[in-house]
Amino acid sequence: MKKNTFKNIAKLSVLSTACVASIMIFGGEKAHAHGFVEKPASRAYIGNMAAQQNWNDAFKMYGQSINNPQGIETDKGFPFAGPLDGQIASGDGKVGDFMLDKQTEDMWVKNNMTGGTNAFTWKYTTAHATTKWHYYITKKDWNPNDKLERSDLELIGTVNHDGSTADKNLTHYIDVPKDRSGYHVILAVWDVADTPNAFYQAIDVNLQNDGIPEEDTEAPTKVENLAQTHATTTSISLTWNESTDNTNVKEYKIFRNGQQIGKTATTNFVDEGLTSNTAYKYTVQAVDFAGNTSESSDTLTAKTLEIPAEDTEKPTSPGHLHSMGETSDSVNLMWNKSSDNVKVSQYHVYRDGKKIASTDKTSFTDTGLAAYTTYDYYIVAEDTSGNKSEASNHIQVTTQISNPENEWKAGTFTNPILYTAGTTVSHNGKEYIVVITHQNYGDTTWAPGANGNSLFKVK
Repeated sequence: MKKNTFKNIAKLSVLSTACVASIMIFGGEKAHAHGFVEKPASRAYIGNMAAQQNWNDAFKMYGQSINNPQGIETDKGFPFAGPLDGQIASGDGKVGDFMLDKQTEDMWVKNNMTGGTNAFTWKYTTAHATTKWHYYITKKDWNPNDKLERSDLELIGTVNHDGSTADKNLTHYIDVPKDRSGYHVILAVWDVADTPNAFYQAIDVNLQNDGIPEEDTEAPTKVENLAQTHATTTSISLTWNESTDNTNVKEYKIFRNGQQIGKTATTNFVDEGLTSNTAYKYTVQAVDFAGNTSESSDTLTAKTLEIPAEDTEKPTSPGHLHSMGETSDSVNLMWNKSSDNVKVSQYHVYRDGKKIASTDKTSFTDTGLAAYTTYDYYIVAEDTSGNKSEASNHIQVTTQISNPENEWKAGTFTNPILYTAGTTVSHNGKEYIVVITHQNYGDTTWAPGANGNSLFKVK
């Protein structure tokens, strides 16, 4: 097997601190760009770091992902749905091109890795409500010189989540196989709970396995300090101390009245759909990656609230309002759900201080807007008794520049314009074909026909 084209990943890794700066310098934080695997460094993140040394060379190899390593987002449902075969690494090219789908055995920088339990750490620019993360690795007989397909991959780990934001679960411990060596690709997938999308991260690794793994028979320690943190008329929120293990704890099983009702990789859980004014008994067990299970925690008795004769308690404020994306005439908003002692019935959406809509969902698309215009948004929750929450955080969102006649325009730092290879633009009375996919952040020297500009050619 040939050596890597880029040999010194260690030198690149020291630039991790500069990554946030690179996102701003080369791309700005895009509304649809929300997470990447920081350690071991994903293919897209390595490209982002490489751009700090030589932007042109990095762009030629990694494409638009150097601007937006956290933006490889497309449909969830993998492996049954999601990106097409051959377009898995780029997430169907949603980041702007398909450069990450190129595949040879010596093309990509590789992370040295030993089989067994390995930590995978995500960096979130927007920590969505999350259903799960799942991890795949290429099979023993995969072809490293062919584009990545579903049939090349097998599942090696799933980290289920409770629907809360992803930043509560930064690092996952995944059992990487010890029965293969050399170059392999690990695919990390982050499923968002309240959108149809997921984020895809290809991680190139050089597996260094020798010997047969020893059998792990040691169980995690008993879960301690199981406690109730919150209750409503229909839910109980639980928390506990982290269990320890000779390797790592994979998940926790939650039991209600002796029956398992769920599991989570975190040390908290919300049991919903309960009866008001009712007591329930809970226990929790820890499970490691070998399947060893701890003894049960001490039993906790927790009780839901009684439905009040008169409900005067307002819901909590909607959290983490953010934009999922903008066009020239629309903004796609999303926020975290509020909680209430009884039930949240709806959310009111405010634009520039005026209510424009109400919805029972935690997302809303505002349409019919003016191009390249900044709007201020916030959300207020209301419960079934009409009590209203405090306002959410305010956000200012600017719609994109309108370019209906394909006339070339320079974008701006906060609203770059994407020019896709093969499309046609006009400028100064001439038509040009885009040669290289790129985004313009306001640089007029990148205009078609500019001296030395190879991004366009005359049609």
